[in-house]
Order: sequence, then structure tokens, then C-alpha cells
Amino acid sequence: MHPPPQQLKASLQSMPATGDACCTCAVLLATAPRYTSGSEKPLPEPRALPCCNRTICGSCLYTNARFALYCPYCQTSTAATPLPSGLRTTRDKSSPVPPPRPSSSSSPTPSPPPPPLLGEKADDTIHHLDHATDTLTSLALAYNVPPQVLRAHNNLPADHLLPARRTLRIPASHYPSGSPSLSPHPVESADEIRRKAALRRFMVACKVADYDVATLYLEQAGHDLRAAVESWEADAAWERAHPQEGAGLGGKGKGKGASRGGWWKML
Repeated sequence: MHPPPQQLKASLQSMPATGDACCTCAVLLATAPRYTSGSEKPLPEPRALPCCNRTICGSCLYTNARFALYCPYCQTSTAATPLPSGLRTTRDKSSPVPPPRPSSSSSPTPSPPPPPLLGEKADDTIHHLDHATDTLTSLALAYNVPPQVLRAHNNLPADHLLPARRTLRIPASHYPSGSPSLSPHPVESADEIRRKAALRRFMVACKVADYDVATLYLEQAGHDLRAAVESWEADAAWERAHPQEGAGLGGKGKGKGASRGGWWKML
């Protein structure tokens, strides 16, 4: 059963222009079906979207009822109904943005103080080690600090590595900052420090790995580094010029290493 001619004429006059097409299925509105397939139930009238001047045909409105409540392009709703997550309601862009709510307290909240720097050791007490008497246990008792705290604070994995250190830091968390150190100055004298520095420089310059040999050359030269190096170079030149005599002093083997090791043992 078809609608009366007067109703059909009014429906055609209220439709958009023939050149318009549905913004969802792209079918021309002039050729869009007016009734549902398999029945004579009329489809909804095409809907003109006020936000973007697009049009949705009746078939799309019948298939998806949500198109009657919101614009699929602008993602805005035209009805005061709860919207799915992610949609927003239509709002006039010319309306001013409401000011933020004033805080309950008029005075500003003070900012929290900055956290203390981790690993800061500026206030630690420095203890100069005397390896003849100092041990980790004795220092822990003297400063009343647990041994495990001293190890962790000084990155000392084992107690037998303490002789490799010259100083030890006593943490301010266990020993009050500003308290006197039990060993505030280096234990070695200035002459001893210079002697050890000259010994290391001699061993590096002459490529001597034997500590006793380097000590003997420096003692014979009065701990004069230049004189000790010249004496070593003179002995090395003599061994190169007299390889047989040098080998005879060593007893076994030939060359500088064998001869040097033999007669040094006899001294």
C-alpha cells in the first residue's frame, strides 16, 4: 500500500536537492530507497546535519539508529542523551570558556623542600690509614660504626683490600659531622712519599718489574731518580757489550734476564 499523493508530494518537497548524496553510504538522495526491503514500511526521512551541512539518507538512519543522535564526522551529539566513550556534545565555539574554580584556601601551598642529594659525602670524616696498625675492625670500634657500614660506604667488598687504600671515609650518618678524625693527616712523611714516587717512576722508565732491584738502584744513587736511571742504562749497555761475561755470572742461560737474575741473587 502506497502513501497518498499529497503525503508523497510533501515528503519530496522536504528532501534535499537531487545532487546531494548520503555522507555515509554515498548514494544519491534522489535515488535512495523510500521503503525497507521486503516490506512497505517507509524509511525515515533523510537527516540534514546542522554542524557540517551533510545529509544522512533514511536507509542509513534505519540501519544505524545512532545517526539520528550524533554526527559521525564531527563526533558531536545533538541530543541530551548519554554518549559512548570518546564523544563530546555540541557547544557553541563563541561561548567563553568558564573560569577555573578558585581554590578553597587563599594562601598558596608552599612547595616541598628538594630531596637531599643521594651519595653526598662532603661532610664525611676522613681517616688517613696507617696500614701497620689500622684494620677495618679496629676502625669500626674506634669510630663506633658497624663494619658493614664502613664497607658499603667506601665500596670495599673485602677487608683484605684495605691496604690498597690511603684514606677511609667515616659516614656522617654514624659519626657526627665535624667530629675530629683520629688520623687527620697522612701517616707517611713527605720524604717517604717522594721516595715511593721516585720508585714507581724508576720502575716505569726502566721497565723493571722487580721491586727489590728498583729499590737497590735508588738507594745506591741516594734516591736520585736521574742518577739511578743512568746507572741502570750503563749496566744494560755493559751487558749488551759483554754477553758472555754476563751469562757466566748468571750460571745458566744467556741474555740480560738470565744474567741479571743470577748475580742479583748473590748480593
